[in-house]
Amino acid sequence: MKRHHAPALLAAVFALVLPLSACARKAEVPAAEVVPVLAAKVERRAVPIELSAIGNVEALQSVAVQARVSGEIDQVAFSEGQDVQPGDLLFTIDPRPYQAALDEAQARVERDRALAKNAEETAARYADLVKKDYVTPEQYEQMRAGGEAARATAKADEAAVENARLQLSYTRIVAPIAGRTGSIQVHRGNMLRPNDERTLVTINQIRPIAVAFTVPESALDQIRRARADSKLSVVAQPSRGPAEPAAPGTEPGSGGGDKPETGELSFVDNTVDRTTGTVRLKATFANSSGALWPGRFVDVVLTLAHDPGALVIPAEAIQTGQQGSYVFVVKADSTVESRPVTVGRKQGGHVVIAKGLSADERVVTDGQMRLAPGVKVEVKPSAEVRS
Repeated sequence: MKRHHAPALLAAVFALVLPLSACARKAEVPAAEVVPVLAAKVERRAVPIELSAIGNVEALQSVAVQARVSGEIDQVAFSEGQDVQPGDLLFTIDPRPYQAALDEAQARVERDRALAKNAEETAARYADLVKKDYVTPEQYEQMRAGGEAARATAKADEAAVENARLQLSYTRIVAPIAGRTGSIQVHRGNMLRPNDERTLVTINQIRPIAVAFTVPESALDQIRRARADSKLSVVAQPSRGPAEPAAPGTEPGSGGGDKPETGELSFVDNTVDRTTGTVRLKATFANSSGALWPGRFVDVVLTLAHDPGALVIPAEAIQTGQQGSYVFVVKADSTVESRPVTVGRKQGGHVVIAKGLSADERVVTDGQMRLAPGVKVEVKPSAEVRS
């Protein structure tokens, strides 16, 4: 009896166990996961059309100051690195030899003026005497010629006085331009020899100042067209690390070293560099903060025009795959789809989309690592996702 009923008993047990195990497996399957993300709308806005480059700051004018006369440096009237204005005294050369030469020339001109006056008076008397035949015409001509020679000598002396006065003025060396002085090369007590070509100091004009940069030759036609319509704005951004000190001339704590300066395109070179395929440009800046310093490298942005209706999304929405750039678009049912896009230019923290999106669509900007097409998402505030 036991052997006969054993198969039936086992069948009944399996019939009870199988439904229970199926229910257990069904309970273990998790519900569909909802991924928290950040999202942003695709916006249509006016975006500038820009060219970016690395520029080098150049002094608008640079003058190497030299002496015009020889002598001993008597005075240095400025400090190294000082801002000067046109006409400010820089150096004086011992003026005494030149003052003595001027005094001598003035005395000589006074003497020769007196001689010329006497000769003129004598010639006038001879003019009367020759009419009365008291003197011969030859004697009169001699007196007249002597008077003219004396007048010419007096004029030459007057020119010598002016030259001596000019040489004396050269003993005061003044600033020819407004700018900032460099290192003093010749100090008080040094002797300047005749035809001495040493540079005493170099003055660089830094307000206003220029920035030189290059752009690809392919942009030349676009620049010329834009420049013909209006003045082109150029922004120069001095770049420095957190440990780098602020530029000289900026106020402490002002952040002048990081503040962008806005200027105007002032020069387009008349030839293309065949070696690099670039065109050299220059922009002029007021440099009111003093952040632009000769020799410094800066980031330059030249604005050519404005696109009034560009489609823009945050740059962090762009993902890169084997097929190129793509974004995750949040659909109406809160699921996402992967959509390829054609990326245009970058503008600050945003990118311009040339193809692939429409205005007012939403794209995921954070949380893409957990996404796949069809995954359901919940758009959260920034603080919730990052926590």
